[in-house]
Amino acid sequence: MLRIARPARLALAAGTAAVLAVGLTSSAEAATGNIRYFSGSGQRFQIDNPPDGVCITLRVRAQLLANNTNRTLSYYYNANCTNLLNILAPGRAVSYANPLSVRIIA
Repeated sequence: MLRIARPARLALAAGTAAVLAVGLTSSAEAATGNIRYFSGSGQRFQIDNPPDGVCITLRVRAQLLANNTNRTLSYYYNANCTNLLNILAPGRAVSYANPLSVRIIA
């Protein structure tokens, strides 16, 4: 049976711990800014600095959806980012599309 010397095992353990620590502390990329949306009754909602590539189900269907981030946004008719409606460039807004979920895509 092959045995690894004690110093080699210690180095391997320290290296593994360092890789895990760096990997676990790095955060996902996020858009800078916010996504604002309004319900049919005019209630306002806001999502600050949304993460890239993560589907976000809105609290209500959005009568007005504004992308005030620095990234492109896709918006969907259904929850869980299904049934793509369109994409929304940074600084743009759309009304009466009634999306229920969004995702930062670029």
